[in-house]
Amino acid sequence: MPREQVILECTEAKAEKKPASRYFGTRNKKLKPGRVELRKYNPYLRRHTLHREIK
Repeated sequence: MPREQVILECTEAKAEKKPASRYFGTRNKKLKPGRVELRKYNPYLRRHTLHREIK
């Protein structure tokens, strides 16, 4: 299958010493060979922040 499950974790929460929000999603291995970066909502910071794929 070309799609795989990924976990996205907030990058800005660690710098502010707050809990990091995590999201689960999928990505297409063929179209996105690198790590995924998306802007998602972090409820602890109450704003949209950059979330990166973790392994």
